[in-house]
Amino acid sequence: MQIPLYQVDAFTDVVFHGNPAAVCPLNDWLTRDRMLAIAKENNLAETAFFVKTEDHYEIRWFTPEIEMDLCGHATLASAHVIFNYLAPELQTIHFESKSGPLLVTRNNGILTLDFPSRVPTPAKAPAVVLEAMNTLPVQVLKARDYILVYPNEETVINMTPDIALLNTINIDPGGIIITAPGKTVDFVSRFFTPQASIFEDPVTGSAHCSLIPYWAARLKKNTLHARQVSPRGGELFCELQGERVLISGKAVTYLQGTITV
Repeated sequence: MQIPLYQVDAFTDVVFHGNPAAVCPLNDWLTRDRMLAIAKENNLAETAFFVKTEDHYEIRWFTPEIEMDLCGHATLASAHVIFNYLAPELQTIHFESKSGPLLVTRNNGILTLDFPSRVPTPAKAPAVVLEAMNTLPVQVLKARDYILVYPNEETVINMTPDIALLNTINIDPGGIIITAPGKTVDFVSRFFTPQASIFEDPVTGSAHCSLIPYWAARLKKNTLHARQVSPRGGELFCELQGERVLISGKAVTYLQGTITV
């Protein structure tokens, strides 16, 4: 069987930046084990698979280890593939997923994800997490992921977590977000996934499902400009709309090919 394969850098318009995702359009669903094997072979943070139905697309996301319940950058990458290669006449794409309906629209090269809001609440982080970060946060919250809030951008950029220590814990399927007010944007963040083959995710759309409601409440504004300050880096334009969040950014194709399984 031959399957089209696209690799797309999401939340950037320059290759080698943003977050790379593999995208595999399917005519029919493969088994879960086969999709997991493809994701492992791709060795990227996420591989998205989708199947077209009569009026929407069903989408699933896999890391090299597990199936995820939600992934922002791979959804953006999938929409980029559909808009540019499969259905260029569309302006809106309706995905169905394990996290419910997800819409993606495009306007002048900007793609906007309409995702569920995941409001974080105060929490107590495992002691090993705080120890591994070397710097105590000013606040700890949790939704799917732990969120550690720091006072300034420099602390987030310069953070060097103890990877070996963090890999002794399992936060399945979530991770650890560190965040702070930004200098030239409203807020910055980084995202770490203990025990994953790719420890730091370059740009994490789904993390912003929790970051947006937090920063909107804290900054008293619903429209936000964010940057994920990983080594690759990425830019996100965000908006809180009640129980939904809008996460916007660009994407660029790195490669097109075919895999044989």
